[in-house]
Amino acid sequence: MRIVTLTNETKDNILENLLKRSPNSYGEYEGQVAEIIENVRKNKDSAIFEYSKKFDHADINAENILVSEEEIKEAYEKVDAKLLEVMRKSLVNIRAYHEKQKQNSWFQSEENGAILGQKVTPIEKVGVYVPGGKAVYPSSVLMNVVPAKVAGVDEIIMTTPPGKDGKVNPSTLVAAKEAGVDKIYKVGGAQAVAALAFGTESVPKVDKIVGPGNIYVALAKKAVFGHVSIDSIAGPSEILVLADDTATPRYVAADLLSQAEHDEMASAILVTTSKKLAEEVSKEVDKFTEELSRKEIIQKSLDNFGYILVAETMDEAIATANEIAPEHLEIITENPFETMTKIKNAGAIFLGEYSSEPLGDYFAGPNHVLPTNGTAKFFSALGVDAFVKKSSIISYSREALEPVYKDIVQFAECEQLTAHANSIRVRFED
Repeated sequence: MRIVTLTNETKDNILENLLKRSPNSYGEYEGQVAEIIENVRKNKDSAIFEYSKKFDHADINAENILVSEEEIKEAYEKVDAKLLEVMRKSLVNIRAYHEKQKQNSWFQSEENGAILGQKVTPIEKVGVYVPGGKAVYPSSVLMNVVPAKVAGVDEIIMTTPPGKDGKVNPSTLVAAKEAGVDKIYKVGGAQAVAALAFGTESVPKVDKIVGPGNIYVALAKKAVFGHVSIDSIAGPSEILVLADDTATPRYVAADLLSQAEHDEMASAILVTTSKKLAEEVSKEVDKFTEELSRKEIIQKSLDNFGYILVAETMDEAIATANEIAPEHLEIITENPFETMTKIKNAGAIFLGEYSSEPLGDYFAGPNHVLPTNGTAKFFSALGVDAFVKKSSIISYSREALEPVYKDIVQFAECEQLTAHANSIRVRFED
């Protein structure tokens, strides 16, 4: 991995390079995505069946688009029993973590008869997109579905692309069943997002769409936002390790590569105050890369978006981490909890050398659907809040309104909204 001395100039150059990975930089695909969405919106089922044939080489129709109970039963027979056991252990942790995020409605009343409050209501129908093809991510099924279930969503619809044989990957089906998905449809890509956003004869319209996908899925979610809600427009995966000279080079190298293997656009960055650690990590990365199965992808990822940055001080290193606002941030310092108090921007924070990033991906419980490409400055991890709506409650008696009604009238008249003012004034006419 390249080792770079951290300066304002190098930091700015790296940030500019990382931003090239954002879905907002892929305008060349927007026309194709818009065409797919419009076709699905207009022609519904016939359009998605056509795209399934074109992109997935699968014969999907009204009779087989919905995954049957028989197919789910068959999937259970194919999935390794040990994997199923691990999924169930993971589910317990994910559910327990998200249960702590639940909020209840609340009301507060005053002696004068005024009542204020907030009503928390689950979203009625949610669509979960799950990638297919070469990549199979049952862990993402759990992470997207469990918080929706905990929130109390009435119906969870899943879409995922089928293989050429018209089947869905067994581990994906089992994860969906275990997590509590209500219906699973065999459709992928931008056409699946369009189907969920507008509805077809087979696929129901939902109120919100969540889940990761390729650039076409990301741009489709961006395009339908407003017709439905979405979780976020996810970019490629990324990790930043913040470390001092107490870190173990081999651990740091392994953790950087855990994200670099995702795809050629993934980013892996070490920011450290130790030149010695930087050099040792670089050597360990080279050794691991030669051994790992996704060697070519890892190498391209590191060549394009991999950096080891050497900072003069930990404060400078922390400031850089906050500026990059990584999806995954590992802190491997002498006192990681103290370092963590200075972090403002990160999707998920892993503290100490035994809290490696895959622990969060699969098992610990916090959600692995996280903000990318610097959006951790203003977005949060997917959670229960993403699947509820909050309505404010206002109830005033005459006795509560009377002392303040003239103030409201004055405010409305200041804005020249005389009907607003009149709406309050008529209640106190002689």
